[in-house]
Amino acid sequence: MVSSQLTALMKNEPCKSSKNHSPSPLSPLDVVIPLDDVEVDFSDVFGPLPPHASNDSCYEDFDKPAVIYSRSHSLVGPSPSVSQLTSLSKLTIHEKEDLHDMIAEEHGSIGEELSVDKVQSVGLEDFDFMKVVGKGAFGKVYQVRKRDTSEIYAMKVVRKDKILEKNHAEYMKAERDILTKIDHPFVVQLRYSFQTKYRLYLVLDFVNGGHLFFQLHRHGLFREDLARIYAAEIVSAVSHLHANGIMHRDLKPENILLDADGHALLTDFGLAKEFDMNARSNSLCGTVEYMSPEIILGKGHDKAADWWSVGILLFEMLTGQPPFRGGNREKIQQKIVKEKMKLPAYLSSEAHSLLKALLQKEPSNRLGSGEMGSDEVKRHKWFKPINWKKLESREIQPSFRPEVAGDHCVANFDKCWTDMPLTESPASSPNGSITLFQRFTYVKPATSFLENQSLY
Repeated sequence: MVSSQLTALMKNEPCKSSKNHSPSPLSPLDVVIPLDDVEVDFSDVFGPLPPHASNDSCYEDFDKPAVIYSRSHSLVGPSPSVSQLTSLSKLTIHEKEDLHDMIAEEHGSIGEELSVDKVQSVGLEDFDFMKVVGKGAFGKVYQVRKRDTSEIYAMKVVRKDKILEKNHAEYMKAERDILTKIDHPFVVQLRYSFQTKYRLYLVLDFVNGGHLFFQLHRHGLFREDLARIYAAEIVSAVSHLHANGIMHRDLKPENILLDADGHALLTDFGLAKEFDMNARSNSLCGTVEYMSPEIILGKGHDKAADWWSVGILLFEMLTGQPPFRGGNREKIQQKIVKEKMKLPAYLSSEAHSLLKALLQKEPSNRLGSGEMGSDEVKRHKWFKPINWKKLESREIQPSFRPEVAGDHCVANFDKCWTDMPLTESPASSPNGSITLFQRFTYVKPATSFLENQSLY
């Protein structure tokens, strides 16, 4: 998602996985709004998040790999152009005691919205809310059921006032636009998007195997054969993004979800950006441990920054921890820019070679930055066992499958989310917000990768 800048995400107590596989759905009319709801920043993902633990030193004994539990969060510099569009002094607090009232008043603005979006194909009244599966400063993520089809989705609900307060309107619009252009077996698909007067809604596939970091937390690290499949699926997704002129810019285990079959799916495009092959971006964005040196140094970055993050991801999958860590944000950034990576001896020589090639501090020397682009990565000897055509047809099955008891299962989401009441917090509405988010409505065409694998 777009930028959490707090360093603390959760309380120290761990949240255990829910065992409730059959949550009772509620319609929007059953949901109430507490006026004292407190929001906390989070990295907007659909899976569980781990408890805090301390970071002691930069390098651990690699004979005893340990997972790093304390995580940094996505951040991005402000977008000045947005602040010029909206005066926050005009914000007025709108508090409703239940969602029935909120829907009634928000529907009162549908005529205004239709004049901009032309067609309102879906709305709140089309979904039953079942469980909260994520929460943050900008809103919540719900497990929902579409009433006419009974299909289960994840609904990301984002408060407009919070988006505008942080000057992130352009990032939110970019996330929606990018998701409408991407159709890939290892990218979470956007099915619908719509807006009301106070909130934006993204309806995505409900992927309930938990996120990759959750499995790292459980297992400590992955064997090379399992990590190879996950890495190949991530490389395939990133390659597809780059081929369509898109940088993700926030690749990390929290933004990789596992489906019921164990396949890795890339999610959270809040910091993604469409790029020009001849231009570079100068934004300071991403999550500190996964930021490339050129982003930290402000030299301008391109798609090579994603390949650095892929290298960090692979390192963490194989060792249980990122290579540059420990201390505050500034210390981690210094380590990324100046320190050499230390590779554990238990990894294969092929893994050493790939990690060194991906984690070149000079982006022009980084694997994937040459004339062959992503094919440089795919053709590396560590990926020799991978049949890329079969992989992208989902014919290669990972050896690990999450425990998932059907489409309704929320066992891989923390109880600190799933035990939350189905509530909405008070929202402010800046004048002109409908116009600012014009053409936000979207319904995914019927034909997609999952219905037509012959395209791949």
